[in-house]
Amino acid sequence: MSALTITTDKMVFGGDCITNIQGKKVFVPYALPEEKLEIEIVQDRGDYAFAKINKILEPSPHRIIPFCKEYGHCGGCNLMHANPDYQKELRLSILRGAFEREGISVPEIQLVSGNDKGYRSRFQFHNGGLMGKKSNDVVPIEYCPCATKEINHFLEEVPFDERPLGRVHVFGSEKISSIPEGYDKLVIAREVEKNGWKESKTSGKKNSSGKQKLKKIKPRFEGTQVLAENSCEVELCGKKIKFDVQGFFQSNLEVLEKSIPLITENLGGKNVLDMYSGCGTFSVFLAPLFENLTLVEHNKNAVIYAEQNLAGTRHESFGVSGEVWVKYHAEECMKRNGKYDAVVVDPPRLGMEKAVCQWLCSQKIPVVKYVSCDSATQARDSKFLLRAGYKLEKLYLLDFYPQTNHIESLAVFTHDGCGSENA
Repeated sequence: MSALTITTDKMVFGGDCITNIQGKKVFVPYALPEEKLEIEIVQDRGDYAFAKINKILEPSPHRIIPFCKEYGHCGGCNLMHANPDYQKELRLSILRGAFEREGISVPEIQLVSGNDKGYRSRFQFHNGGLMGKKSNDVVPIEYCPCATKEINHFLEEVPFDERPLGRVHVFGSEKISSIPEGYDKLVIAREVEKNGWKESKTSGKKNSSGKQKLKKIKPRFEGTQVLAENSCEVELCGKKIKFDVQGFFQSNLEVLEKSIPLITENLGGKNVLDMYSGCGTFSVFLAPLFENLTLVEHNKNAVIYAEQNLAGTRHESFGVSGEVWVKYHAEECMKRNGKYDAVVVDPPRLGMEKAVCQWLCSQKIPVVKYVSCDSATQARDSKFLLRAGYKLEKLYLLDFYPQTNHIESLAVFTHDGCGSENA
């Protein structure tokens, strides 16, 4: 298809800008709003299409030269062509737009942010490198400007062909307390079927293109398969928290430490529920504020760590899905302890399970704090909470991932006229 000259509209979820060509939405990666571009359609899906930039005719005043040589090849960052302050504006706009599409009027969004570089402590390496942009190609790297100094020390010291095979989780931070001072503050996770190092790297099978296949990892978290060597302990806001490096843990610890006080702010009472609790990161800080704490987490490995992190506190843990807890355990928990004074929910990208959302709507709990990694599903769930009589008191953008379009957010809801004094 021949080149087209267009002017971009707003940025949308996913980090692409859109334009309209003869009634068809066209998504343009690496563009910024209100830029004049020469583009070429590379994929036509009928109702919409994707394009690539051939030439930037009139750049945005916010466009800058990316500071990473692998930008556009590595599958990580996708907003490095915008200056950091404008990136924040774009992410705020995307978050606001997600709620407005659900017909929700939002309060002024409050921004929680940190350093724009050197912040990322958690990586998944694939055969020693990072996955390519929308491909299975491995990009070998020796330095990542977004990584912590501990991660970069590993990349600089260990040659590419001597790094572990397969998908390998690595966590590196000065906040790791399980490694003594004077040692590298880095944990390289071992898979259940342990990957080899350099000796076995050349024996991997190759695909039809001659490229080495990535070794598939068997499903984990079926039962309990905690490996001590995969454990990591960090100190956050004065408390120590253990987790499995192969499991999920936030990778921007600076912003996490700024977010935790917002989760616990003005909370207290008899009973609190931590739904989708993971290893108990928030529960550790909620436990001293309430007489009883309930954790719900389907990942049994994470529950093992939560039990370690909450040793000595009054709590009960359920290693089940939210749906199962609502169906079989919620009523009994409330019979034992009484109704919940507050709930913290931090669901996966798909948002709250339908049963959990319906249960929250029916319970009319005084305070619900909803942490999300997907603004669209958070806005969808929020719509139901608002219909049930909750009020959206506050909305925060938790800016965990500078240089990307990825958004995490915190929505604070109250019920029964409790107002902002309980938010």
